[in-house]
Amino acid sequence: MPLPESDQEWPPPAIREEMRLYTQHGAWYAGDPDRLAQVYGAGVRPAIGLDPKGYDRPLMRAGGWATRVARWFWGTPIPPGQSRSTKLHIPIAADIASTSADLLFSEPPTLKVPGKKGQTRLDSVLHEAGVYGTLLEAAELGAAYGGVYLRVGWDTTMCDYPVVDALPPDAAIPEFHSGRLAAVTFWRVVHEEDRVVWRHLERHERGRVYHGLYQGDEDTLGQQVPLEEHPATAGFAAIVDADGGFDSGYDRGLLVHYIPNMRPHRTLRGTALGRSDFAGVEPLMDALDETWTSWMRDLRLGKARIIVPDVYLSNAGRGQGSMWDPDKEIYSGLGMLPPADGGNNMITLSQFSIRVAEHADTSKMLLAQILRGAGYNVQSFGEGGNDGQAATATEIHMKRHRSYSTRGRKIGYWTPGLSWMAEAMLSVDHAVFGTKVTAERGVVAWPDGVMPDPEALGRTLDMLNRAQSASLDTRVRMLHPDWDDNQVTAEKERLRDELGLNVPDPATMTDQFVPSASGD
Repeated sequence: MPLPESDQEWPPPAIREEMRLYTQHGAWYAGDPDRLAQVYGAGVRPAIGLDPKGYDRPLMRAGGWATRVARWFWGTPIPPGQSRSTKLHIPIAADIASTSADLLFSEPPTLKVPGKKGQTRLDSVLHEAGVYGTLLEAAELGAAYGGVYLRVGWDTTMCDYPVVDALPPDAAIPEFHSGRLAAVTFWRVVHEEDRVVWRHLERHERGRVYHGLYQGDEDTLGQQVPLEEHPATAGFAAIVDADGGFDSGYDRGLLVHYIPNMRPHRTLRGTALGRSDFAGVEPLMDALDETWTSWMRDLRLGKARIIVPDVYLSNAGRGQGSMWDPDKEIYSGLGMLPPADGGNNMITLSQFSIRVAEHADTSKMLLAQILRGAGYNVQSFGEGGNDGQAATATEIHMKRHRSYSTRGRKIGYWTPGLSWMAEAMLSVDHAVFGTKVTAERGVVAWPDGVMPDPEALGRTLDMLNRAQSASLDTRVRMLHPDWDDNQVTAEKERLRDELGLNVPDPATMTDQFVPSASGD
């Protein structure tokens, strides 16, 4: 049976290391302080000589309680006597993931197939299914978790076209052959109550999709039960066969494609999985949060406070305590000895300095190191501007060279995935919805990623025109690099009409002038 056997540990022990990384990077991506504190073990008693990241904490049971070294800022517990945590989190991880997605898909690529009917249908499906929005979502998840799964599917009760989903890798068990995805099993928890966990498993193989429902506990998959026993999976019961699956409509491969973020994986050597943009910069992000927390602590401690002797306080009555009125102007004299220094002022003002410059410089340096380690320039995040002056596309590209180099590497992993997506969507469209289209591999054309300066581009085209060194066709294609041949031809015809350059072709004229032999 292609689905997993019952009563096995879940998730499987074989992906334990991957799940640990997904949990860690998922906490940074979510930006939830409680999740970060849980991942790094805040509240666990510290000990000396253990792994600084706390990965060996479950293995150490000396004295009956888990121990670890609290060297991470997010691993330190709340100090005794403090009612709440004052730790501050800066969501730089989420900014990195969203910026990575913007660099790839803020200006979507062009997806073409050879057939004219197929191209028309593909454009319609991409628009109606909102595929380019899904690609932005997928790119952000891939940057955070190290990879993402694109899944082509359909729902005939909702729409009459195939759809594309983006699935994070922390709910998938992939099987790779020669570095390529050969099969994958997704799972999700559909119900959990009284320590009973219901899981829906979906397995994809070449040309087939399988569905299963399991009833177990938090750590065990449990027994497989009929799909009809839960509303979340009852709809699949009518379409699966005796083997628990159905034909996918795409015989050339899976309806799922894995797109790695970046390779190689620095921690899991030899794996086909990609690495996260956060890999290696987690301590720096931890230090950035510590710096901002220290900065905010200076602000709290820097508030002006007045310290007065007890005798300066006004008695509010029996059992009501005492109080100090800072706005009172006249006080009665107190019978007490004067201060030792000879003065008569016993009110102490306390106000600490706020180290703004020191914290700002530290934060700026940490931010630059984090972004460089993730493969980006600070200019891509709105830092290190151009002093209010307009920059050309060339200047922008030079300042963001590292970011665009990273973008170029990611494009190399995304291009095969988008080509597969076009073929898979057209195959499903033909098999499920009966459209008369031929499934073909798509050709992807990526934009430059930087909008050219219209003024500079206009000057370039004008110089080429005056120098007569570029044809009208070339100039139109330079101005509109995303246009196809039909659009370019139509634009050339419009330009010739407006400029009066369209003259009759002598070869097509019916009344032609033929000179006589005498030359008259």
